[in-house]
Amino acid sequence: MAKKKGKPAEIEEEIIYISKSELKREAQEFHQLGAEIAKMGKKQRERLPLNDDLKAAMVVADKISNKSDAYRRHLNYIAKTLRTVENIDEINAIIGVMLNKNNQAEVMIKKLEQLRDDLIAQGDDLVNQTIEQYPTIDRQKLRQLVRNAAKEVKIEKPAKGYKELFQYLKESIMR
Repeated sequence: MAKKKGKPAEIEEEIIYISKSELKREAQEFHQLGAEIAKMGKKQRERLPLNDDLKAAMVVADKISNKSDAYRRHLNYIAKTLRTVENIDEINAIIGVMLNKNNQAEVMIKKLEQLRDDLIAQGDDLVNQTIEQYPTIDRQKLRQLVRNAAKEVKIEKPAKGYKELFQYLKESIMR
């Protein structure tokens, strides 16, 4: 019997090896994402496209009152469930948008606080500039609030006018 000379048919498969540390990093990312989702309020979570298993896991996470080992183990379960979710990129994108909105609001509040402090320190000059920049603000009311806040700062009274000025700026500018 004659032997055939030739190469056996090789199956060309590209095997992708993932290191153990890479797997651990991915697991840690899912754990952090699960913890972030668990910290969110119920209304924020409703906007996320979570499957029924994750929704049930979040309800249980809310019920765990003692945030100890049971909570940690439950977060591990949430992370394990997140690994099986197909739309994880969509969930990450929505969370990113939610966090960005919170950051934008914080930046705006800091700007308003700075404007309030500058108005109290500089007086009418800055009031006129502010009116030009934001024409919806009532000049008379703004000047009155600035005067009241400046008086309170001088006599070291409780900051009622200070807070009123901030609230007025917030209502007028953030509309």
